[in-house]
Amino acid sequence: MNLKELEDKKILLFGKSRAFSMDEFASQLKFHRISLVTEFEEDVSLVVEGRMMTPYEQNAGDALYKERSGSVEFVSIDILEKELSKHIDANTLLMSLKLSRNKERLKSFIQNAMIDDELFFKLLKMYTWSGEDFFENDDNRDVSAAIIGRFYKNIERNHNVQYATSGFMHLISQTSNQELIETIARLEPLVKVSSDANANILCAISSHVDTPKSVLTLFIKRADPRVNRVIAMRDDCDEEMQQGLYDSKDENVLEALSWSKNLAKSVVYKILEIDLYAKNMAKNINLDDELFTLFAEKYPLETAKNSSLSLYMQQRLMDLKLQNVNISLASNTFIDAGVAMKLLHEDSSEIANEIYKNSATPPQALEEAYKESSNHLSLSCNVSTPPHILLALAQSGNGEVLKALAQNPATPVEVLYQLQLDARFARAVKENPAFGRYIQQENIGWEV
Repeated sequence: MNLKELEDKKILLFGKSRAFSMDEFASQLKFHRISLVTEFEEDVSLVVEGRMMTPYEQNAGDALYKERSGSVEFVSIDILEKELSKHIDANTLLMSLKLSRNKERLKSFIQNAMIDDELFFKLLKMYTWSGEDFFENDDNRDVSAAIIGRFYKNIERNHNVQYATSGFMHLISQTSNQELIETIARLEPLVKVSSDANANILCAISSHVDTPKSVLTLFIKRADPRVNRVIAMRDDCDEEMQQGLYDSKDENVLEALSWSKNLAKSVVYKILEIDLYAKNMAKNINLDDELFTLFAEKYPLETAKNSSLSLYMQQRLMDLKLQNVNISLASNTFIDAGVAMKLLHEDSSEIANEIYKNSATPPQALEEAYKESSNHLSLSCNVSTPPHILLALAQSGNGEVLKALAQNPATPVEVLYQLQLDARFARAVKENPAFGRYIQQENIGWEV
């Protein structure tokens, strides 16, 4: 369809417009110098089938189609409105809306699914929420529903989500559209958080991998501890953002910073004096030689749990010959295989138990461990235990071993099926994520 070809011509509409209000539909036609009539005339160039056609209009349209389909074009309202939407003069429209302050007209455009996203975002920035929440009045409800309905995937399968604050949560979890994320983040109801539901939306944005830094920086300046705590634990929270979070002096935010793997040294030294924060950093921060020396000296037990320990650092910790440090090191899933084997020679049942639970332990060591029944409980917990050993362990009469198998995601599914028949282990099987995934794939359900 070409709107230029319809200039100075007439169109006949049966029924009503869909994406535009009737007034706006007429206004758009007038802008393109197209006349709208309600009865057929000989000079009508286009017949449009709209929504909500009366029986009379339906019959008249069918008769007209049989009589004139060879000489007059017939289209649905969607085709015409889509073409009108493509040719909206955005600058003129925005200026007109700004000058007129016509909220109803603005809302009707926001609700128009035919306009492109670029214009939609510009219109949304013009909307005023009147200091009320997303669904606190009719206008806000309509606009909120338009946002969710436009971007929510498979909205036709869950249309009620348009009318609940949780719809924004679901929408954020679905999208990778940074402009959408930023637009939602700056909406008036989220500026002054008045409910837990809105705080949850902000936290969802704060944890989203595609949230722009500009939004995260804005949130940090707003200084909401619930939100800043989430930002503090992001892997991409850089030194500038960390400094802004530190300046808040909020204890919950500082504690969250202490869990960061990528905490800047400038911040490390500022919070080092707090014992809790220091222990958290020892366990989690990405270590270099300077940081390892700093933490291993005072917090070797926590440092031994750190996933970034190099082989040299593991050997240094083992050289301390401290039982509790060696047990901690033995439980580290990033332990070097050679270090693990050396720890086994310490002749400690506690260390051996941790080694045999550890998924980093070499398979041959697990095979050897199976020969001793005292190792069976640890092996039944280990996701790296070879399947044939897990099958053999399933024959055990030991309740602790069987419960560990029921919880182990690596346990063969045929064993889990058998264990769920035992009331002692049924719930553990149902809560086993691997079994849940298998059930979903096979489309089998259960009663919980």
